[in-house]
Amino acid sequence: MAALTAVRSSSRLLTGFNAAYRSLIPGSGLPWASVRPRLQLQPRWYAVSHLSVQERIDNKRKAALVGGGQKRIEAQHKRGKLTARERVELLLDSGTFVEYDTFVEHRCSDFGMEADQNKFPGDSVVTGQGRINGRLVYVFSQDFTVFGGSLSGAHAQKICKIMDQALLVGAPVIGLNDSGGARIQEGVESLAGYADIFLRNVMASGVVPQISLIMGPCAGGAVYSPALTDFTFMVKDTSYLFITGPDVVKSVTNEDVTQEELGGAKTHTAVSGVAHRAFENDIDALLNLREFFNFLPLSNKDSAPVIECQDPSERLVPGLDTIVPFENTKAYDMLDIVRGIVDEREFFEIMPNYAKNIVVGFARMNGRTVGIVGNQPKVASGCLDINSSVKGARFVRFCDAFNIPIITFVDVPGFLPGTAQEYGGIIRHGAKLLFAFAEATVPKITVITRKAYGGAYDVMSSKHLRGDVNYAWPSAEVAVMGAKGAVQIIFRGKENQAEAEAEYVEKFANPFPAAVRGFVDDIIQPSTTRMRICRDLEVLASKQQKNPWKKHANIPL
Repeated sequence: MAALTAVRSSSRLLTGFNAAYRSLIPGSGLPWASVRPRLQLQPRWYAVSHLSVQERIDNKRKAALVGGGQKRIEAQHKRGKLTARERVELLLDSGTFVEYDTFVEHRCSDFGMEADQNKFPGDSVVTGQGRINGRLVYVFSQDFTVFGGSLSGAHAQKICKIMDQALLVGAPVIGLNDSGGARIQEGVESLAGYADIFLRNVMASGVVPQISLIMGPCAGGAVYSPALTDFTFMVKDTSYLFITGPDVVKSVTNEDVTQEELGGAKTHTAVSGVAHRAFENDIDALLNLREFFNFLPLSNKDSAPVIECQDPSERLVPGLDTIVPFENTKAYDMLDIVRGIVDEREFFEIMPNYAKNIVVGFARMNGRTVGIVGNQPKVASGCLDINSSVKGARFVRFCDAFNIPIITFVDVPGFLPGTAQEYGGIIRHGAKLLFAFAEATVPKITVITRKAYGGAYDVMSSKHLRGDVNYAWPSAEVAVMGAKGAVQIIFRGKENQAEAEAEYVEKFANPFPAAVRGFVDDIIQPSTTRMRICRDLEVLASKQQKNPWKKHANIPL
C-alpha cells in the first residue's frame, strides 16, 4: 500500500513539472520572446564565471612563484643564497616536485596583516614531495622573501601536513630552514605551530629519516625542530643557529659576540656538536645532500639500500698489512683503513670536525650501505671521552633504527682520564655508547686493529655486547690495560720490572688471550678484511633478533 502511494505521489510530481515546462513554450500565454533571452544568457554567464576563476588561479600561481617579490629575490641572491623554490628544484630530480598548499595564506588580521599586500599565496614556506635519484622524499623550504620566512599558523600547518603524509607512506622528510623565527604578529598561534611541528618530529623519530639543512637564520624556538631531527647540516657564513641572538646575550651576560661566533657553522660543527657537517654554499650543500640521501633507507621498514657495485668484494688490500706501526705508541690514521676497505674508497663522514677521536659515517660494502664507527689513534690516542661517546652513541642508534649494519674498528686504550671528564659525567656519557651497541639488533661486525684495553674494549661492540662477528688483526692487544701500567701495579716495589713487562707483553699484548676464549672469532690477515666483511654481511643479511618487550628503554641521557 505504501509503495502504491509513493508511485502516485511521484506521478503527480512529474505531471506538475510537465505543466510548468509547457507554460514556457510559445502558445502558453507567456511571450516567448521574453523567455528565450533569459534561457540563452544562462550558459553564457557560467562561461564568463569559469574564465574568471581560471584567471584567478593562474594569477595566484604566478604570485606564489615569486614569493615576496623580485626585489626581495634579488636581495636573497646578493647574500649568496638561493630562493626557497630554487633550492627545491636543485635538490630534487628535474620535474618531480609536486607542490602542496600553493594557495594557503596566513589568517592573521591584526596589525594590518589583513591587507592584500600582506597576503602571499603559499605564505612563507614551499612544501611538497618529489624524488631524489628516483626515490620518494617530502620537502619543505622556508621562504625568507616572505616575512623573513617567519612561522605563522598557516606555515606550520603546511609543514605538518607533509610530515603526516610522509609517516603514512614511509618516506624521509627534508627541511630547508631559512627563517627569522616566530611571526610576532600572530602571537601564541605561531608558538602553537612550533609545538605541532615538534610533536611530529618526535613521532617520526626512528620511523622515517629526518634531515635539516640550515640555509639562513634559525633562532629561538625554531632551533628545536632541527635538534630533534636525525641530521643537521649547515651552510658556511650564511646560516646561524642560536636560541638568543647576540643582542640578548649582550644585555643579559654583557658578552660581546658575533652571530658567527655564537651560532655559525664553525661553532656548531666543531665546538657544540649541534650540526653534523657544513658546506661551502647553497649549491654545494644541496648536491652533497643528494649524495647523502642515497645512503639512507626510506623508512624503518626498509632494509639498508643496495646499489650495483663495481668494486670486487674479494678485493685484497695489501696496504693494510703494514698500516699499523710496530711500536704501539705510534699513531696512524683510521680513515686510511676505512677508505681502503669500503667500496670505491667512498666514505661520507659525519661530524668530521667534532670529537675527532672517534670516526663515524656511511659507506658501502659490496653495494650495501653500512655504518662505520672507529677510534682515531691520531687524536688523543683514540681514547673515548664525553663528546666521542655521545657522538658514537647517536650514530649507532640511528643505524640500528634504520636497519643499517654497523662495522666497528677498534684501537682504544681506554676512557680519557682527568677531573674535567669525571666532573663532566664521563661515566654517564660513556654508558650511552655502551647502551647503544648493546641494544642494537642490526648486523654488527667488529675488527680490533691494535689496542682494546679495559672497559673501552667492552664498550666498542665487543662479543659480550652481542657482536655477530668479531675479528682481531695480528697486531691486536686485548687486555685490562697497557703493559707498562699493569706491570707497575702487579710488580710494585720489585726489581727487574723490564723483565716483568716483557713477560706481560708475551702473555697479554697479543690477540691470543681473547681468541682462545672465543671473544674474537678469528685472527685475520689485515689485507683480507674487506673480503671477510663482505662475506659476513651476505650471511647476516637475514639476521633476525629482537629485544625483550618494553615501552621504551631508559638510556642514561
